[in-house]
Amino acid sequence: MFITMITPECAPAAKVGGLGDVVQGLSRELGIRGNDVEIILPKYDCMRYDRIWDLQKSFSDLWVPFQNQDIHCDVYFGFVDGLKCFFIEPHSTHNFFNRGIYYGHKDDPDRFAFFSKAALEFMLKSNKHPDIIHCHDWQTGLVPVLLYEIYQHIGMSHPRVCYTLHNLKHQGVTGAHTLSNVGLDPGRLVNQNRLQNNFNHNGVNIMKGGIVYSNFITTVSPQYAHEIKFTGQGFGLQHTLNVHHRKFGGVLNGVDYNVWNPEIDQQIPFKYNIDTIKDKYKNKEALRHRLLLRQDYKPIISVVSRLDHQKGVGLILHSIHYALANGCQFVLLGSSPDSAINNDFLALKHHLNDNPDCHLEISYNEELAHLIYAGADMLVIPSAFEPCGLTQMIAMKYGTVPIVRNVGGLSNTVFDADYARRPYHERNGYVFNEFDSTGLDSALHRAIGLWYNYPQYFRELMINGMKHDYSWDHPGADYLNIYNFIRA
Repeated sequence: MFITMITPECAPAAKVGGLGDVVQGLSRELGIRGNDVEIILPKYDCMRYDRIWDLQKSFSDLWVPFQNQDIHCDVYFGFVDGLKCFFIEPHSTHNFFNRGIYYGHKDDPDRFAFFSKAALEFMLKSNKHPDIIHCHDWQTGLVPVLLYEIYQHIGMSHPRVCYTLHNLKHQGVTGAHTLSNVGLDPGRLVNQNRLQNNFNHNGVNIMKGGIVYSNFITTVSPQYAHEIKFTGQGFGLQHTLNVHHRKFGGVLNGVDYNVWNPEIDQQIPFKYNIDTIKDKYKNKEALRHRLLLRQDYKPIISVVSRLDHQKGVGLILHSIHYALANGCQFVLLGSSPDSAINNDFLALKHHLNDNPDCHLEISYNEELAHLIYAGADMLVIPSAFEPCGLTQMIAMKYGTVPIVRNVGGLSNTVFDADYARRPYHERNGYVFNEFDSTGLDSALHRAIGLWYNYPQYFRELMINGMKHDYSWDHPGADYLNIYNFIRA
């Protein structure tokens, strides 16, 4: 099968969050299963060009209609960890993708509307006719709209579209001008059954357009699929998703075990598996040595996270104080796009600077992330909402016990040591329900108590987590079933 991913991210070259990891992991799995996979991305100036191999211009005469003019683009080709990637570079005073950051500008809807148009124009002009176009998040929501309103009538009738929603908090809400800019007719499309925003009837919702026009919609965990249909996590799209429920489902993301696997991880000093799990404690010593923590008989509790309100920053701060007051060490790795949140954590870092049991790293460092997963005993994820979450699945592969809130993909992957309705060999962490410090304290208390008082049972939890298979094998099969379904 010929599959084209149209996406704003693909790790490790262009990564803001989990979306980039998903595109990379799923594309690799589909390729392993014998499919021809190509990925189309914007050519950002801020990409990791050191992670793109053999980047070269492959198409230099692409003219994309936009705002009553034709914008000239070059298309580059290169390999990102073995994946075939095309990068679209527009030459325009709009300066779409040379801004030093991936997202965060007021004209983001127009930037990615242009990218969606350019991706389809590139496929048309280069005679690419994939069986499946797989689009990701609001940034590519106009791809199925453009395909069925314009491009299927001029030679692209073959592709079917799968559209994955990674986070419904961001939907690409804009005005009718964004549609006009790419040759779509707002008069036809801005109505309740198509792209009209469900709250502001003068507005356009790009994500809603993707939902309405795609052949199948997925999101990144079964629980999140339920939440966005029936709770406020849908951020206004609940009705639209329920109208289109027959072509909607949740597929749990996977983890790339070629990257995140303590048995082969080149980023950690001591490799280990279930049979040699004692070597995990050598990584614990190495983590303490690197971060200047004292060597002591204490558990290390960790956070590896983007620091924003979705991730529960208030509860993360609370967990630091709780851990230090209850005989633990604490390690945090993360940063925030919000300077106020960053400043709060920097102030706490300064306050705790001389504490030999705490290290806060207000940045992101991939190598250090690997060492934290390998060296920590527990990982805290107190999210307000969590579409899927990868960190809990990575942590379990490394024998690090997750402590999570019962929401989204966290509830599909972490099963409480004491209360889960599952056999003991499937229980792998600690879960709390309410988004408050009381629930978090209870989970932390139970986890810390088990570590100190019943180490053999804590070891069983670690091993249970390591035994769970959260690779891309199962989701890869699920996506191929979806592709075959919509092709039929």
